[in-house]
Amino acid sequence: MKTYCYTLDLKDAPALIAEYERYHEAVWPEILDSITGSGIRHMTIYRWSNRLCMIMETEDDFDPAEKARLDAANPKVQEWETLMWDYQQALPGVQAGTKWVEMKPIFRL
Repeated sequence: MKTYCYTLDLKDAPALIAEYERYHEAVWPEILDSITGSGIRHMTIYRWSNRLCMIMETEDDFDPAEKARLDAANPKVQEWETLMWDYQQALPGVQAGTKWVEMKPIFRL
């Protein structure tokens, strides 16, 4: 099993953050299927203020680039991603249009 950690910011607006969380209480079934169908076994998103941290545990053969390619070709995933971008904003210093940024592990026990 592999573990990945990604981060992203939400727009710093309490009403938008609450709405974003409501969407994640009832994620569309097609999105859940795209997640589990790609080899992601567990996914957790944490929030502090407007900062998100997503931890994914995947099968050993999971390939983030392949997941991105599949997502780009999936109209329902693209609809979800477009909707979520209404609530999200890029992290400071990343290339325009970049969403989730993979974090580098620096300690493990």
